[in-house]
Amino acid sequence: MHLTLTDAAAALRSGEVTSVALTEQAIAQADRLDGELGTYLARFDDSALASARRADEELAAGVDKGPLHGIPFGVKDIIAAAEGPTTAQSLVLDPAWAAGKDAPVVARLRAAGAVITGKVTTMEFACGMVDPSKPFPTPRNPWDTRTWPGGSSSGTGNGVAAGMFLAGLGTDTAGSIRIPAAFCGVSGLMPTFGRVPKSGVAPLGYSLDHVGPLARSARDCAAVLEVIAGFHPSDPDCVDLPLDLPVFGGSLDGLRIGVVREHHFPQAADPAAAPAFESALATLTGLGATAVEIELPYWGEMLTANLVTACAEALAYHRVDAATRWGDYFAATRAMLARGALISAADYVQAQRVRRVAQDAVARLFDDVDVIVSPAASMGAPTYESLTDAEGRLDVEGMFAQVFTQYWDCVGNPVLVTPMGFTEGGLPLSLQFAGRPFEEAVILRAGDAYQQATDWHLRVPELAAVPQTAV
Repeated sequence: MHLTLTDAAAALRSGEVTSVALTEQAIAQADRLDGELGTYLARFDDSALASARRADEELAAGVDKGPLHGIPFGVKDIIAAAEGPTTAQSLVLDPAWAAGKDAPVVARLRAAGAVITGKVTTMEFACGMVDPSKPFPTPRNPWDTRTWPGGSSSGTGNGVAAGMFLAGLGTDTAGSIRIPAAFCGVSGLMPTFGRVPKSGVAPLGYSLDHVGPLARSARDCAAVLEVIAGFHPSDPDCVDLPLDLPVFGGSLDGLRIGVVREHHFPQAADPAAAPAFESALATLTGLGATAVEIELPYWGEMLTANLVTACAEALAYHRVDAATRWGDYFAATRAMLARGALISAADYVQAQRVRRVAQDAVARLFDDVDVIVSPAASMGAPTYESLTDAEGRLDVEGMFAQVFTQYWDCVGNPVLVTPMGFTEGGLPLSLQFAGRPFEEAVILRAGDAYQQATDWHLRVPELAAVPQTAV
């Protein structure tokens, strides 16, 4: 079993383990598995060990910077880190972009004593899919290396699942934190839009992008959120609101849960998805929560609005490079940018108007419930082979018809994903907890209570089991 961040933090303070030992184990896992899993774009082994030694010295001297102090972290490679380079897994991004600088979220991790182990794989500019013609690793899922680990925070998800670091940063525009969390069997938190500064992050959708953590548990995600959240003047969307911390405990007495089934169990759903979801609901109500069936308003409209907004905003960022360096982009990225070029100004404006209508309708739902629960996906991780058609062209529409993340990016509410079981083939299935804007504490408390009653989040893929000689 891999340690959770929370358990590792306690072990550091009790003297059972050192930051150096945790970092050496993370490096050993990367040495053993990275070639197969395609997690890292750049490793910072030497500076990570130096940071770990410094953390051990500080803790020994009574300097305690909080629960992230001495904890190994991976950073998605669209987020700037001073060690660099930040490539966005693309040939297009200027190597000088953010050179030698930390994004605010990374600077906050460092100030909290976290150990940055390296930059990890993403889909190009957080969109598109793998392109074998480009000189970048193909990320794979440690539960079955034939399958996609989800994206675009692929390396953060498979790195946490494989024990290459205890937590990592991802970003989410249509599900890019929650899809890899779901497919890799870990926990992932998309905070409320504006809760965490997104400056120093190569943008995909200016009005959709969220930065958040992936880790083994909901409690781990809460510890990371406490550090990275908060106003920063470099991000005009970042809000200056206090962060309420969750009060953890096993009981959910008084919690009102809205249950979403409509649209979430299509005909192609994995046979294990519905039973796993019903079992999860039984666990939540057994902890004291009350459940009521609800429907998400403007479901189809929000999926369309997410696509229109993301494609148009992506093209706004990439327009100059797309005109001069078209062939350097991944094929799937080119397809997204081309779609953006077909979207009119009227289409874009209408999408924003519909988003506001849906936000108001979702807010009314939360008059009667505290948390909205649904599956994150009705399938396990798809094989790479299944993501292409007979001619070898990318074909992901069938997969995205069974992934239920995009809606929440469009309305901006916070959402937590946590494992809830497995398919018959042994691939993780996951649960989504959505909350009111800026009420991350409520969904984190619900997710933690569920995890205290289950152990799905502690399961480790056989491939990634730590050798007995390791710490």
